[in-house]
Amino acid sequence: MFDWIFDTQVLASFLTLALLEIILGIDNVIFLSIISSKLPVEKQARARYIGLALALIMRVLLLLGVAWLTKLTMTAFSIGAHDVAWRDIILGAGGMFLLYKGTAEIHHTVQGDEHEESTKKTASFASVIMQIVILDVVFSLDSVITAVGMTDDVPVMIAAIMVAIAIMMFASEPVSAFIEKNLPIKMLALSFLLLVGVALMADALHHHIPRGYLYFAIAFSMGVEALTLLAQARRKAKKAKH
Repeated sequence: MFDWIFDTQVLASFLTLALLEIILGIDNVIFLSIISSKLPVEKQARARYIGLALALIMRVLLLLGVAWLTKLTMTAFSIGAHDVAWRDIILGAGGMFLLYKGTAEIHHTVQGDEHEESTKKTASFASVIMQIVILDVVFSLDSVITAVGMTDDVPVMIAAIMVAIAIMMFASEPVSAFIEKNLPIKMLALSFLLLVGVALMADALHHHIPRGYLYFAIAFSMGVEALTLLAQARRKAKKAKH
């Protein structure tokens, strides 16, 4: 069963796929961090772990039902010369949901409402989990289609996804703390969710935007912001000395 571990070609596919799944999971972790911040502090970590566990279950089930997954690419209906598949409907709905959530969160942050909401804690645990499940479906679909396109060995795909989810679980806590602590980083993260939403809607319209462009843009922005935070910290330290 584990003979693939000693096959260099299969092992290379596993490592490449695991890395891709981690990269594709960045937007999932960012969304989990932002949506779970609506909960009381003691429930936030549990919501993130449940969300990632559900993501793992969904991806494994999708992989085991590869035959059903291929049906999602079949045409559901046509609008003129444009064929619409079930996959397009799911990705388009997920993209609109991300655009709505990202825009709403940016509005609350700009207006300064997030502090008032955090004291009230109006979001229920069930509603947060439901939003996580909705986005897990969309992100899992994108992730599994990528995995199926790289290899046809289901155990290798499942192992790569499990490794990626485990790393995301480990990273979710520090990522969430960092986003909540730094307001500019939170705004960048929300802007990244808007970019992902636009990319999902573009995919639904059969206009694929390479994810590398999105990840490079957010990495560059994060790098610039990190330098800004470092410069501010050093200036404060110098002022404190004087």
